[in-house]
Amino acid sequence: MYTMHDKKLFGTATVGTKGQVVIPADAREAFDIKTGDRLYVVGSSKAGWIGFLKEDQLRVLVDHLTENIEQYRSAIDNIDK
Repeated sequence: MYTMHDKKLFGTATVGTKGQVVIPADAREAFDIKTGDRLYVVGSSKAGWIGFLKEDQLRVLVDHLTENIEQYRSAIDNIDK
């Protein structure tokens, strides 16, 4: 496993004929991914990257964004001035 600060390369995964991907055991352990967990697929086709986001982390992200929406609006308004 390659490590650079807190970023890790866990190896490779092969896409099967049904489009399924097996997440390496080290990655499942590091991210506490269990059978039945819901993962959201995120990425950028333009930038050429893809990743997974656990449902509980997506909830945290959405909560953070919605709690601070006024701060974001204010920051954007200040950029336009």
